[in-house]
Parts: sequence; C-alpha cells; structure tokens
Amino acid sequence: MLYLEDINIGDRFTSREYEMTLEEILEFANKYDPQVFHTDVEKAKDHPIFKGLAASGWHTSAVTMRLWTECFPVAYGLIGSESSLRWPKATRVGDKIHVEVEIVSITPSRTKNDRAIVTYVTQAKNQHDDVLLISTTKIVVFKRDFDAH
Repeated sequence: MLYLEDINIGDRFTSREYEMTLEEILEFANKYDPQVFHTDVEKAKDHPIFKGLAASGWHTSAVTMRLWTECFPVAYGLIGSESSLRWPKATRVGDKIHVEVEIVSITPSRTKNDRAIVTYVTQAKNQHDDVLLISTTKIVVFKRDFDAH
C-alpha cells in the first residue's frame, strides 16, 4: 500500500495488459451505452467516425479504473475528488489496454494535516501504443500515521 510519504512528483506506475473482447464490449454497451456503434458489428461499419465496432468510452474508463487499482495501490483506496478525461482514439475488439500513470502534483490539505490531494495523469494505451484515454485525476491520499478510527 502506498501512503503520502511514498509518493513523489514524477513517480510513474504502469499496469498489466487487459484484452478487450467482443463479448465484453457488446455486454457492457448493451447494458450501459446502447448505441449502434457499440452494439452492432454490421451497422457500426457504416458509422462516419468509427467505421466499425468501438467499445464505449465508459467501458474503456471502467477498465482503466480496474488497472489503476492494481498498479497504483493507495492506502484507503483511490478516493477521487475530481477527474477530466478524453478518448482520442476508439478502443477496438482485441485491443490490449495498459495504463501509464504519472504523479504531477501533491497539494497538502490546508485544513487537515493528515492528507493531501495528489494529481496524476493517466494514458490508457493499446498494444500499438495508441492513446485510447487520457485523464487528469485528483485523489485524496493519507499519511501513514492517519488514524482511520
């Protein structure tokens, strides 16, 4: 587990790969983002932007979250306070996603000396090094001596 004392600006974390399967893309899209370019292989071919089936950006985000929790194990969890994200390129069937995280700022709390806001930039990339998701996220990170009781 990582505490505030373990994290420095410039630190980098890289996750394992996660493969996006057709079955999972269709299942997620049908449940959470039922748009034809996510749910119908044939109709997606005619889409003017995607020109084929694309995973929901929210699916890519959910996979990114999973990979964050594995490669960036912050004590007490990744407690988000703010995030912005972009999807510069579509995630496709067979893409093997990994995330690269870089700590860009650490801002101590003005009112609670046991924590800080840590800002990190994430790039989710596929096996071709194409960037599928970029996010800037702020989380609360506690010092080692934080008393959770």
